[in-house]
Amino acid sequence: MRQVVLAAPFLIGSWFGTGQPDDKATMWIAHMGADGAFAAQFRSCVKGQPLDEFETGSWRLDGDTETINVRTVNGTSSSQDDTYKILSHDGQKQVYRYLRDGYVFTSNRVDDKFEMPSCEAIS
Repeated sequence: MRQVVLAAPFLIGSWFGTGQPDDKATMWIAHMGADGAFAAQFRSCVKGQPLDEFETGSWRLDGDTETINVRTVNGTSSSQDDTYKILSHDGQKQVYRYLRDGYVFTSNRVDDKFEMPSCEAIS
């Protein structure tokens, strides 16, 4: 039996990425806490205007499988579990596959004070 690690040290911190399935005008930043808490901001750019969504919840790692438990979306209660397989991780960049649809995401470590870029920055 594999040991479940609540908060793997190599995932703790802030991670920024761009792109979603069928939509390259999106970006996200996720803050992964050492206590297993997470907070994420997702931004879609529509006609140059940002549409933001904020999620909070918890995360855990079991081997190379990361599970995100979303508990609030824009301050409203939610109950969604998202599972990802970590394909590679070097401390500064991680590549992972969303198991529900197979889409591969890439994110890079950023400073905890990093702020989401404007929509003009990715268009």
